[in-house]
Amino acid sequence: MRVSDLDYDLPEELIAQEPLAKRDASRLLLLDVAADDVEDRLFTELPGLLPPSLFVFNDTRVFPARLLGHKATGGRVELLLLRRNPEVSDRWLAMGRSSKGLRAGMELSLCDSRLTARIVREVGHGQLEVDLRAEGDVDALIEQVGDVPLPPYIRRAAGDADRARYQTVYARKSGAVAAPTAGLHFTQNTLSALEEAGHQTAYVTLHVGPGTFRPVQVDTLDEHEMHEEAFEVSAATVAAIGRARVEGRPVVAVGTTVVRTLESSVDADGNPVEGFDTTRLFIRPPHRFHVVDHLVTNFHLPRSTLLALVMAFAGVDLTRRAYREAAERRYRFYSYGDAMLIRGSAR
Repeated sequence: MRVSDLDYDLPEELIAQEPLAKRDASRLLLLDVAADDVEDRLFTELPGLLPPSLFVFNDTRVFPARLLGHKATGGRVELLLLRRNPEVSDRWLAMGRSSKGLRAGMELSLCDSRLTARIVREVGHGQLEVDLRAEGDVDALIEQVGDVPLPPYIRRAAGDADRARYQTVYARKSGAVAAPTAGLHFTQNTLSALEEAGHQTAYVTLHVGPGTFRPVQVDTLDEHEMHEEAFEVSAATVAAIGRARVEGRPVVAVGTTVVRTLESSVDADGNPVEGFDTTRLFIRPPHRFHVVDHLVTNFHLPRSTLLALVMAFAGVDLTRRAYREAAERRYRFYSYGDAMLIRGSAR
């Protein structure tokens, strides 16, 4: 499959710059794979659009990973924290940006001099290893003075409201630098409505990295190297999926990150296994899905690995048709945009 197969036309004004006043007020484009059909719905209709199912959510929490400051020479600098070094408490892997580049040994003053960073080494691919220091608890200070790392297609600075809205209502485990955006539509009322309709819920964790926004820059998808992301599947979730299979309940992934987590966790027989791990799994057509029956997702960037995953799940032609019709019907796109429910064919 060529990367050009992931192209589509989108008027810039359809890229949502702000969230709706209410999380669950989004529109919902329903794709029925078996019927080869596309129809307009509302997100609040979701509980009634599927038989009693097991909804699996990603409970990662976005932390304010964007730190602004300057070099000793006065030049402006930006660090995006990615993840902590598990062996050295205040050492982090980060991405750095400044006008004249960043090198090992540089000292950076961040967040109005409340944090100091020393660049330990250049890791490659624009990544750095840095030591963070502060008077007091570094983690608490990051939470207080860091900025929410909004996606690059949101052309405004992050505000206080984004700390809540660029976060799912069920976020628990800090570590993501991007939100699992399909989950942004869910409210506590939505979760209650799912339960009342006979659905069950379970959770996995995948800490979303900045690579989720990186376009595929090679000619064919087979040449693309995926970014690594850490995930966890609990024993409770493995048991819930096992019960769902016995009871004939479909498994609904809320977001592409849940799909990648579950598909990365399976053993040779296609059964999810509990534990911590990392994944570079690149799901693209053709792919045999082992766990997921239906998918709730947002609309994704052209030439992105997330769009390739959706095409693998819904089919290339139906996905292209859905995106074309969504643009024609003036759906809102990307992180703060509208949602899509893909009812998959039988596995």
